[in-house]
Amino acid sequence: MRSRFDEQLSILNKKLIVMGALCEEIIGISSDALLNGNSDKLENVKIIGSEIDRMEEEIEGICLKLLLLEHPVASDLRQISAALKMITDMERIGDQAEDIAEIIGFLNGRTGEECKEIRKMAETAIKMVNDSVDAYVNTDLELARSVYSFDDIVDDCFLKTKNKLIDMIAENKTDGEYPLDLLMIAKYIERIGDHAVNIAEWVEYSLTGVHKDNNKD
Repeated sequence: MRSRFDEQLSILNKKLIVMGALCEEIIGISSDALLNGNSDKLENVKIIGSEIDRMEEEIEGICLKLLLLEHPVASDLRQISAALKMITDMERIGDQAEDIAEIIGFLNGRTGEECKEIRKMAETAIKMVNDSVDAYVNTDLELARSVYSFDDIVDDCFLKTKNKLIDMIAENKTDGEYPLDLLMIAKYIERIGDHAVNIAEWVEYSLTGVHKDNNKD
């Protein structure tokens, strides 16, 4: 019985790796289109987004099967519960990457080169998503906790970007729509970073039984 449970748990981990990779890919396509003007792959964003949605349902089914049929022990319950929470955040990451791609369509080829911090935000957010999923699969508590510090980088970049864009609007009110679009994109990237932190917090819970957010003063 336990061997069958372990086999299903291994499948769950592999599915999570694939879903995490899809999140990285969809963020990468959207950020590349914005920062480098490479919009050739933007048409794939909706396809990848749909696959992320499908994988959320598939992984949820595996988790529920493990919970209902396999009688997991306490540590297994934490791991499965964490996976259920993680896929919700990964699905939202996919949605926000789709939102970014949609906004890019209104930029008429402009790449946001005036706001260099957006590039750093995007690169950091991709790393956070990758590390948080890897931490779960490899039961790596230190890697999970390292994700938290990267959130400070994303938040700092967002603040600098927001201030830069406010200045752009003040300097050229006739071009206000463009910086507002960039601000929306930066906000979506910030939210992606927040979701990566959520994933890392659930990894910590799965390994320690303690959820970081519940220990905040």
